Amino acid sequence: MENKTIARTLRLFSQLMELHEENPFKVKSLATAAFKVDKLPFSIAKKSPEEIEKIDGLGKSTASKVIELLQTGTIQEMADLINETPAGVVEIMGIKGVGPKKVLVIWKELGIESIGELYYACNENRLIEAKGFGLKTQEEIRKAIEFKVASNGRYLYAQVEEVAELLIKEVTGLAGVDQLSFVGDYRRRCEIIDGLDFLIGSGDPSGIISSIEEISSLKVLAESPEKLETEHETGIKVLFNFCSPDTFSYNLALLTGTEGHNAELLSRLDGSDKSFDTEEQLYAKAGLPYIEPELREGIFEFNLAAAGRMPELVEWKDLKGSLHNHSTWSDGVHTLEEMALFCRDELKLQYLGISDHSKSAFYAKGLTEERVRAQHEEIDKLNAKIENFQIFKGIESDILFDGSLDYSDEILARFDFVVASIHSVFKMSEEKATSRLIKAVENPFTTILGHPTGRMLLTRNGYPIDYKKVIDACAANGVIIEINSNPLRLDLDWRWHQYALEKGVKLSINPDAHSKKGFYDTRYGILAARKGGVTAADCLNALNSTEISSYFKQKKGI
Repeated sequence: MENKTIARTLRLFSQLMELHEENPFKVKSLATAAFKVDKLPFSIAKKSPEEIEKIDGLGKSTASKVIELLQTGTIQEMADLINETPAGVVEIMGIKGVGPKKVLVIWKELGIESIGELYYACNENRLIEAKGFGLKTQEEIRKAIEFKVASNGRYLYAQVEEVAELLIKEVTGLAGVDQLSFVGDYRRRCEIIDGLDFLIGSGDPSGIISSIEEISSLKVLAESPEKLETEHETGIKVLFNFCSPDTFSYNLALLTGTEGHNAELLSRLDGSDKSFDTEEQLYAKAGLPYIEPELREGIFEFNLAAAGRMPELVEWKDLKGSLHNHSTWSDGVHTLEEMALFCRDELKLQYLGISDHSKSAFYAKGLTEERVRAQHEEIDKLNAKIENFQIFKGIESDILFDGSLDYSDEILARFDFVVASIHSVFKMSEEKATSRLIKAVENPFTTILGHPTGRMLLTRNGYPIDYKKVIDACAANGVIIEINSNPLRLDLDWRWHQYALEKGVKLSINPDAHSKKGFYDTRYGILAARKGGVTAADCLNALNSTEISSYFKQKKGI
């Protein structure tokens, strides 16, 4: 065992002891020993127990831990501390700039137990008011997490979007570029991107390749007459494909679709003709309606085409309001009035559904029963004050471990709508998670099931659920399922949208906004909905203010 490995283990041991508020003297001794071991000019593993005990800076107690580590491969006391610590919390300790004292606040005071939750909390500005934190520290943590995730070579769609749009503008201006488009995962609007792919139609690829190689943000990895592999300065792999202008539409279709989609498409084409003016022409030749890029996954699009049900996919302009949002009443950044006016004046929406956190979410200043009443009084005043706009009284009520909501029926009845979500105890079997959600769905006051699996893309898997049983329960109880638009969530997963629609379950594209800027996340929810084949008619918040008010009243039996 190398000295660096031993030192790293001792360092983690000292951090765990500090996290669990063990004896400060022992914590300091271990940290000092870790530093000493790392700097030793000889291999400590080659020394006898007696020699290890005599090494300056270790001390008898620490030396015994080192000997135990060398002899057994572990330190039992450290293993016990690890067993007492959620795995996600241990992972958080590995983030640059986050020491044990900060981790303790994150874990115990904010109730955060994974890197995904921590990143989400940074986006919600929940760290800035916590002890020992501030806006600068929060931003440093957020960037450190992004770097850690990016180092794995995979990215959220939202993370690559800015780079993608800047690159396409830069390449568009190059001489010899006749046709240009994104292809691959990015053009299909996949929630996770492994790299950016472009297709360039040109009669002279060699000249364009030379121009691309001069783009300062790109490093060339490999080159051929048909492809140029590069890496952006952010680490994103960028691939440029080249073809002749007359085959651009053909290659555009094939480089966009998945292997499964392309196999079905090619089986319907002659194969010899590769000259099409547009993709629409190509799909028509295959006897198909035009299939939007988002749908080309080879999963359900051909079934929809065969049934004559190719959807007119939802767009931003179709949405009339925004549901599931947070204000300064809980963990939001802006006041109710600021959120409402932004929706009306900037987004041109007709209504805002405010759904601050409920009382169980103490870490997010969840609303007690008394504060619920106070908030409703403010909403009444704002509705009387703000013209041509409606604020609906909602709540994001925590689904407790037994599946019940964390308010009495008397309080729940006061809301126009209730978003029921899980925010705690994520370690569950599929059976437990499913039954927990179903019980919440069966609550007569539940209007919307929020982020059904609790997943955090690239950082935390969702709890396992039986999707069909949960969706069937929503259908039976008239409950809407949320498409949470936060690019970390995008939950309900688009792969289950069609099943929900087939069962008659409406969906709601919700930004889960914690600030005015957060409303723009709606865009990512729309992209996810489009991948799922969702139309405006399938969306709750495509209803206008009058229609959704009637819907809420009908749901409550008023």
